[in-house]
Amino acid sequence: MTSDRTVTRLSRILALIPYVLAKDGAKVSEILERFDYTEAELTRDLNTVFFCGLPGYTPGDLMEAYIDGDEVIIDAADYFARAPRLTSMEALGLIAAGMAILGSGQGSPELGTAVAKLTKALLPDADTTIDVDVSGDSENLAALKEAATNRNVVRITYRSLAHEEETVRDVEPWAVVTTLGNWYVHGHCRMVDAERVFRVDRIRQMQVLDEEFERPEKLTDPGIAYTPSDDDIAARIRLTPAARWVLDYYPVDVLKETKTGTEIRFTSADAEIPARLLLRLGSEGRLLEGDEVRERIDAIAGALRARYR
Repeated sequence: MTSDRTVTRLSRILALIPYVLAKDGAKVSEILERFDYTEAELTRDLNTVFFCGLPGYTPGDLMEAYIDGDEVIIDAADYFARAPRLTSMEALGLIAAGMAILGSGQGSPELGTAVAKLTKALLPDADTTIDVDVSGDSENLAALKEAATNRNVVRITYRSLAHEEETVRDVEPWAVVTTLGNWYVHGHCRMVDAERVFRVDRIRQMQVLDEEFERPEKLTDPGIAYTPSDDDIAARIRLTPAARWVLDYYPVDVLKETKTGTEIRFTSADAEIPARLLLRLGSEGRLLEGDEVRERIDAIAGALRARYR
């Protein structure tokens, strides 16, 4: 799988270049703050840019990127002078992401203004054609948000999906975030004395304690993603080139890749997920191994056939 760090680094470089070009140079301190760089990271990325350029790649075709005193200099990169234009899907995704943040109650007035302007420009009829609802229906959600805002410790009874067991933990909730269609609380778990992420809908009981905590000045990325366990179900699936998008949306391992298709290992705690994916793919995906998934596909397909008899 493509490293999330690589994607983040490339995105930052592609934003950095037009920004510096538009300013005809920028202060190092400004770049460090605006793009959340350390000086070592900035130097590394500028060295990477230095080896990029137009085909031919002789010294005269390469970009110039370096730090001169307290200034960042990028030159010979006029083709990056304007930031890339958004595609229609990227623009829609940006609007939806902004609406999702605003709907979660975590958005700023500035974000609201930006979303309104972008929506008016791209989707003048959006009031009747687009709706983003991430309000959630967990009775614990509002209390968790308030506890995170007020920096109150919470005591939760949490059911782990991986181990099917309940534990009682005291947690310092740093932030409540939504991603991958679910709400999560990111904070410090005192039971294990370490940073943890908990899914809100798996919290069975919760009590807000009077005790307050100190939140870290700079929060780390919670890195919410699926982590396979030894008890998970593994399926081997072959995808046609048209179904290669699956690699970008699911945590899969690529086993073999050719011009005619891609073979992957799909790991999941529930056979339902790969089964529904394969039914959605139709002829674009074929199950090679995975008895549990095959049984689930047959059960879902049988239920669908019975419904339309």
